[in-house]
Amino acid sequence: MDLSAIHAYDNLELRARGLVDGFITGLHKSPYHGFSVEFAEHKAYNPGESLRHIDWKLFGRTDRLYSRRYEEETNLRAVLAVDVSASMYFPRPGHQKVQFAALAAACLAWMLHRQRDAVGLAVFDDQLREQTRIRSTAQHMQGLFSILDRFAQAPAPASGKTDVAGPLHTLADTLGQRALVVVLSDMLQTENADAVFEALQHLRHNKHEVLVFHTLYAPLELQLDLPDRPTRLVDAESGRTLDVDPYQIRKAYQAAVAEDRHKLRLRCAQNRIDFIEADVERGVNPVLQAYLAKRARMG
Repeated sequence: MDLSAIHAYDNLELRARGLVDGFITGLHKSPYHGFSVEFAEHKAYNPGESLRHIDWKLFGRTDRLYSRRYEEETNLRAVLAVDVSASMYFPRPGHQKVQFAALAAACLAWMLHRQRDAVGLAVFDDQLREQTRIRSTAQHMQGLFSILDRFAQAPAPASGKTDVAGPLHTLADTLGQRALVVVLSDMLQTENADAVFEALQHLRHNKHEVLVFHTLYAPLELQLDLPDRPTRLVDAESGRTLDVDPYQIRKAYQAAVAEDRHKLRLRCAQNRIDFIEADVERGVNPVLQAYLAKRARMG
């Protein structure tokens, strides 16, 4: 997925709106009905509700009853937790995981806003860099897009570790009432990988729903799709280098990565945490589909 078009705040917002609108149009045209989307302006009419809020013009066009919804009607509180550590700037501008995560978060925020759900943003590396309140106003949304764009446009840091656990513990301690926490991260915990699951468990213990999008660039990170010649690999977070021949290590690398992914999925499943792989090359539609599926299960 080419992300190079995200070069200004307006572009991030407009691209998110366009992607969400196109995704929803596709849902409406699809013969499959596994997902449904109710927007802020309307909701399906339920027998027994007041007739005074029915949109009769819409009924004339669709032959279906919908009630108007109002801005103060908020059904869900959500927090989008976006990893901006050094490893998220892999592999290169235009294809960086952090740019994809920012765009995916912007799309989710816009979808939540359209449904009059309240959304907040948390941006972290080894600590929380930004944390907003959870709101549903247009002004609040402008602020979220601005923050996401700033980090998507930032140059890759020279180094810096990831600590997924610390910021998630902070969120668990500060969120208050029940919320959906959506984590977009490559999950490359620098130290003590078990701490990540303790933090996710902390969120679940506090009654929050958790949806993890394991953000990755599959051709390189899963397949090691590099030319078969001596190559120097550089750790984005520590700066350490390693000289390898991709042809000689590819199979062992793929097996090790597959084992790690299996462990991640298994431990998340044991903790009733939705774990979805979000490949930069596949675009944002799988992210939006997974969110809608989660939203439907939450009721």
